[in-house]
Amino acid sequence: MLDGWARRRLDPPLDGFGGRLAKTGISANAVTLIACFTGLAAAAAIAFGQFWLGLVLLLVSRLGDGLDGAVAKVNGRTDLGGYLDIVLDFVFYGAIPVGFVLADPEANAIAGAVLVFSFYVNGSSFLAYAIMAERRKLSTDARGAKSLFFTTGLAEASETIAIFVAFCLFPAWFPPLAYAFAALTFYTALSRIVLAWRTFGGPA
Repeated sequence: MLDGWARRRLDPPLDGFGGRLAKTGISANAVTLIACFTGLAAAAAIAFGQFWLGLVLLLVSRLGDGLDGAVAKVNGRTDLGGYLDIVLDFVFYGAIPVGFVLADPEANAIAGAVLVFSFYVNGSSFLAYAIMAERRKLSTDARGAKSLFFTTGLAEASETIAIFVAFCLFPAWFPPLAYAFAALTFYTALSRIVLAWRTFGGPA
């Protein structure tokens, strides 16, 4: 829901920094991989109870996730780059809740499992929609230039990062926050399924 608002404000500085970064010779794929490994380091820090370190690494990881697209604008977008970007985003989104589960299994295991399940359902609805949209030659620039068709919803990247930040700031509140965001994520998936029903119900 907030991704469009956030992109309009973050894209100009990211494009500027990404352009300078591209001149150093680093590839967009390398930035994507570094961002993912930094996100996994954030999850590891959280698992060991280092929530402030996890927060810093989490934010650095998402900065890298924004910069890879900016570097790709200069060096040229590739299908492999688009593939890595979406796959490693899902790796990050799954790793952070698992970090909180490992930090306190007794308190967080069930809420973490429900949250990851909601991500699984939402991710499958998103990717399946993108495949069908590609088959029908549909396109959208609602979230900028993307390798896949991006449908909008209540729970998008901005909201997910915001809830991860909240987890780090208030780790004792992980269960209620996770349940609340899981409900929002399930609603997003359901709305996308309804949209698919209306869009793809007829012949291709």
